[in-house]
Amino acid sequence: MFKNKVLLITGGTGSFGNAVLNKFLSSDIKEIRIFSRDEKKQEDMRISYKNDKLNFIVGDVRDFDSINSAMRGVDFVFQAAALKQVPSCEFYPMEAIRTNILGSENVLEASARNNVSKVVVLSTDKAVYPINTMGMTKALMEKLAISKARDPRIKANNGVICATRYGNVMASRGSIIPLFIKQVKEGLPLTITNSEMTRFMMSLDESVKLVLYAFENGNAGDIFIQKSPAATILTLAEAIKEIFNVNNEIKIIGARHGEKMYETLCSKEELSKAEDMGSYYRIPADLRDLNYTKYIQKEGPKLINKEYNSDNTKQLNKEELKKLLLSLEYVQHELKSN
Repeated sequence: MFKNKVLLITGGTGSFGNAVLNKFLSSDIKEIRIFSRDEKKQEDMRISYKNDKLNFIVGDVRDFDSINSAMRGVDFVFQAAALKQVPSCEFYPMEAIRTNILGSENVLEASARNNVSKVVVLSTDKAVYPINTMGMTKALMEKLAISKARDPRIKANNGVICATRYGNVMASRGSIIPLFIKQVKEGLPLTITNSEMTRFMMSLDESVKLVLYAFENGNAGDIFIQKSPAATILTLAEAIKEIFNVNNEIKIIGARHGEKMYETLCSKEELSKAEDMGSYYRIPADLRDLNYTKYIQKEGPKLINKEYNSDNTKQLNKEELKKLLLSLEYVQHELKSN
């Protein structure tokens, strides 16, 4: 499927971009374009990978001309560029709007103008019943993707735009696992906002598999989620303490701006129409037009009073979570360097 094709990854210097490269560089793909505004991270990746298939492009999704230029000759796009830190987005909501909404629209419009075959946009569980700026901007990004999936230019090219939603991607840059390990190594208390908060647990490798699954199985406007286990933040902290054989204090510091007790991957309204695909749910888009009088729905999904969230999914105990953590390359590396 990727043979002799060109893939562009926006925000490609992040954790997801690096995970994609580890999977793709040994394939017969023609070119992978890493598009981001951080030239230092690009230089680090260039030195680390030393691979002729990589093409690094400095640019910003906020600037249509730069992303439109980078899109020339591209077959596929993974849209991973985003502002993801919840408190930062709360304090600077316009910055989140410029990147997560307007920047995503630039990527989608450039894809349409350049006849890109497939686009997968990366979203988050925080987009479901959003209470914070990051979730709200990602929810609107999803709506933009569904809207653009209806675009006649996309249809004329037999193109597909779809989305994936992630839970907590374990050990991704800026997430809680690297923070806990840093605190462990420095002998500091492990800071927890609320011990009963639950979060989905998903590896970086699984995040790439989810995008590839959406890429291979997605129809116009689909949203894909992976069924994932969850754990409380307290269980996570205790598991990391035992893995590193330390006795650091666990300190409760209270919820940060925009935090939820649990996250939702699939709303009640979405779950009523979602297709169970084994390890994944596919949430189809409603692609009817505005002429609702044309549509008479005699039979169809009935709304249900059930959602899929980190509180009602499988809960990992400490031993199960330790096993999952020890399977992560990041944790293995940190243990060796401890």
